[in-house]
Amino acid sequence: MEQQQIINQLMTIISLDSLSDDEFNQTALQIFAYQYTNNLPFRKFCQQKGKTIRTVKSWKDIPAVPINAFKEVPLSCTPPEEAERYFMTSGTTKGVKGKNYHPTLQVWNLSMKSYFKQRFMKETEKIRMGILFPTEDEMPNSSLARYLSLAKQKFGTEESHYLLGENGIDLERLIQELEQAEQSGEPYALLGASFSFVHLFEELAKIGRSFQLPPGSKILDTGGFKNQSEEWELDKFYQELSRLLGVPRNDCINMYGMTELSSQLYDSGNERIPSVKSGPHWLQTRIIHPFTGEEVAEGERGVIVHCDLANFNSVTTILTEDLGMKVAGGFLLLGRVQGTEAKGCSIAVEEFIQSAKGTTL
Repeated sequence: MEQQQIINQLMTIISLDSLSDDEFNQTALQIFAYQYTNNLPFRKFCQQKGKTIRTVKSWKDIPAVPINAFKEVPLSCTPPEEAERYFMTSGTTKGVKGKNYHPTLQVWNLSMKSYFKQRFMKETEKIRMGILFPTEDEMPNSSLARYLSLAKQKFGTEESHYLLGENGIDLERLIQELEQAEQSGEPYALLGASFSFVHLFEELAKIGRSFQLPPGSKILDTGGFKNQSEEWELDKFYQELSRLLGVPRNDCINMYGMTELSSQLYDSGNERIPSVKSGPHWLQTRIIHPFTGEEVAEGERGVIVHCDLANFNSVTTILTEDLGMKVAGGFLLLGRVQGTEAKGCSIAVEEFIQSAKGTTL
């Protein structure tokens, strides 16, 4: 298949309500064939593992590329310099940033808006939003900045605002927004990186303020959070969110995403920790043993692998560095890999580097 055919097919798939197992498998294999043909580092990695277009018969057989591979070589089916946009990772490991290239944002945008509507907005068409993150102009290569920009543009009312500037949270403006919501009874949504909420906790504690947002109000956080050297425990984090903003924990939604993917996953609130997370019908998640690559049984711990059909230009199948457990309705995110699991992920990265050596791009 050609790139435009794949894009057209994905736009149709994302617009559907569901996808059968056979349809998911067939599409995944078509995209695998496209990526195997056009993405040279990926092809070398597959060949090292004895996986080719001829031998891969199921989406589960597609070699999972470790996320750190994005820091080693450009993983792109089209020339990277022709990308409409690329998103960069945070670069927390040795300061090296991985890049995910997008020849067009059509698929990424539709993926975000479609599933955000389903999992966060639900029956609500528009809601007044406060964004605790820099703008897309300020961070053009941040997938989260793009995500929040689309959320505000598509689902925010005209009164929605960014509330984070060069000097941190615009506390005066934020308090005005929260007070306005309390007084008007209009539902309000606060969205941002998890660490931004931790800073909000600190600021509200300094002035002794808390709020009771109206019914229908929502919170969305994403990513990790640290308070100086103290890492916030999840239960404490959501307890504080609910206490300070008056939003039930069931309406405090966590978005789980990564630069290396083109889709996001969500929970249905955080009354219970850890919450069950799941993705859209164009993304499948497996939990595997890091050394054998075999899928572990439901209820067993392993490393999370995502197969995201929307990630058509780089690789669909990503080996994360997240520990998880398959449960009814999705999976539990249990933190970063450590010990044996981390060693298995490191070996996978070394295998990729060895296979990609000498690749001319």
